[in-house]
Amino acid sequence: MIDQIRRAYAIAKKDVRIYYLKGPVIIFGILSPAFLFLAFMIGRDLPVDFLIAGLLGMTIFFTSTSVTPVIAPTETQTRNLERLAAAPISVTTILFGDMLASVLFGIVISLVPILLGMALGVTIVHPFILALGIVLAAFCFSAMGLIFSSTPTSMTSTVMMLSTMVKFPLVFISGIFIPVQELPSWGQALASLSPLTYITELCRYSFQGACHYPVMVDIGALLVFLIVFMVIAIKLHERSLPKRL
Repeated sequence: MIDQIRRAYAIAKKDVRIYYLKGPVIIFGILSPAFLFLAFMIGRDLPVDFLIAGLLGMTIFFTSTSVTPVIAPTETQTRNLERLAAAPISVTTILFGDMLASVLFGIVISLVPILLGMALGVTIVHPFILALGIVLAAFCFSAMGLIFSSTPTSMTSTVMMLSTMVKFPLVFISGIFIPVQELPSWGQALASLSPLTYITELCRYSFQGACHYPVMVDIGALLVFLIVFMVIAIKLHERSLPKRL
């Protein structure tokens, strides 16, 4: 067990060195939430803490799902995956290492909207809940990214197109632009199916002291999504790995 954790850590360090400055990571991880936030903010008189909570939720979502989809197709193309497959290491360990790199990226970049909010006078009412929510969401969204990367292809553009088709609709049904309680009943039903809804709710609770769902429901939902995404990702990658070699 300890050996597998060390190997996962070594994979994470390799991913950090290689993939952090890749074009898809920068475009889909940093620029996309920034432009969406600006388009939403301009011309609207909204509380700063409401805006920062939405920006933080989008930032964690986009950054944590921007690294993991890129790794598997790139390593298939460069043949690095063959070396990993030949090593005494399980698929689960490989995926966990990839996830750790993505989680680190998501957590580090999430500090930017937090610092921006503090500079604008936003107070963090519940810092522990915010920190817990960011970590859980980063793991959850990284596992989601692993599902996208399970497609047996060496083309990162194919994987990023697939992930974009899923991620952008989630942004608009997850209560970022309109609070969940103000959505119609069908909108609230859709929002409950999105993991992004629950980290957005935790961010609002941390900044504003109130949210639509109970805090424990938000935390529990992120844990459930994390487990489900990780199980699906492992099963899919176990099937697709032989097709990549």
